[in-house]
Amino acid sequence: MRNAWRVFAFDIAAPLAAIAALLLIGAALNWRVWWVAVCSVLCLLIIEGMVVNFVLMRRDGVTVGTDDDGPGLRLAVVGLTTAALVAAVAVSYAEWTKPDRERASDMAQVVRLASEVTEATASFTPQDPTSSIDRAAAMMPPEQADAYKKAFAGTAAELAAKNVSAQANTVSAGVEAISPDAASVAVVMRATQTAPNVPPDRAVLALRVSLAKQDGQWKVFDVTPISPLPADQPPQPQS
Repeated sequence: MRNAWRVFAFDIAAPLAAIAALLLIGAALNWRVWWVAVCSVLCLLIIEGMVVNFVLMRRDGVTVGTDDDGPGLRLAVVGLTTAALVAAVAVSYAEWTKPDRERASDMAQVVRLASEVTEATASFTPQDPTSSIDRAAAMMPPEQADAYKKAFAGTAAELAAKNVSAQANTVSAGVEAISPDAASVAVVMRATQTAPNVPPDRAVLALRVSLAKQDGQWKVFDVTPISPLPADQPPQPQS
């Protein structure tokens, strides 16, 4: 009975567990070509070892599991099987949680970009009228950046002539929707505009920032104000 358990544990269960671990790694890696080659070779070696073990059992009546003179070999079998199982768990966890990690990283990036571009859009310094415009344009693709600069060039010149300055700070920013290649972020800001001999004008601004991923990097494509709901139209509950 003792030998039967040793045969089952070391000669059957251990190699089958190693093969299962290799197959699990392949499934986690979506059977990439390089792993198909590696897995095929490793599985073939394990099967060959099982065949040799069976031949030794038929010829000499002893196997790796029942050989009292080979404890080191059994330790090696257990160690390799354990290593394969640990590797399978680690690779599976890393690969199957990768979308969640990428999504969290993308959300953090788009919120940061949205906050920076809206603050730059709503800020202005008459001493350097193009600094905030250039800062916001740097977060956009070339076509949108050129259109943005042209749209705000006249406004910047007018504010500079009147010696008007503005400063905006993000109060809150949240992702409205996100996919692997596009995102929409709502940003609420507190803005203060000052001019000579005029009391500071303070306002709360709500903006929607549309972003898209190009060449692996998030870029701002549009910044639009969020219109408040009419007084007689209550907000719709979210399902």
